[in-house]
Amino acid sequence: MWIGILLLIAITALYAGYNLLVKVSSNHVPESATSTVLATICLQVAALAASCTFAMLLLARGGHVLKLSPAAYAWAAGAGLCIGLAEIGYFYLFRGVGGSGPVAASVAIPAIVTGTVVLTMLISFFALKESLGATQVAGTVVVIIGIAMIFSGGFRS
Repeated sequence: MWIGILLLIAITALYAGYNLLVKVSSNHVPESATSTVLATICLQVAALAASCTFAMLLLARGGHVLKLSPAAYAWAAGAGLCIGLAEIGYFYLFRGVGGSGPVAASVAIPAIVTGTVVLTMLISFFALKESLGATQVAGTVVVIIGIAMIFSGGFRS
């Protein structure tokens, strides 16, 4: 159980680092740049390098089978498409798009992450037929109220 909890904490910290580092990267895009797509590609190449390194370590240890089913590859590719498009959106959101200024990380990241929690819970319930208890519903309501409170405080950085 403790390993699972430690892994949850580590993933949370890494995901926070991801979100904040995208914001910091967006702050360093030159004014002359018309797109942030190269930052997205850099991010994805670094992620691929981390995954390849992990795969090589597993293979070096031996005893691991890395072959997946075609369905697993297809769903993983779909997830990759979602995160790739989300990353492109993140860079534009944090830099400013369409003449609007950049969105503050303190507004965008909590709204996106908590919005993700709400959408995931709803889709898990309706599409994946997972159970949803009263505590989860109450937590979702609290999250929605929290998002509304974050947006009532302002949108720009």
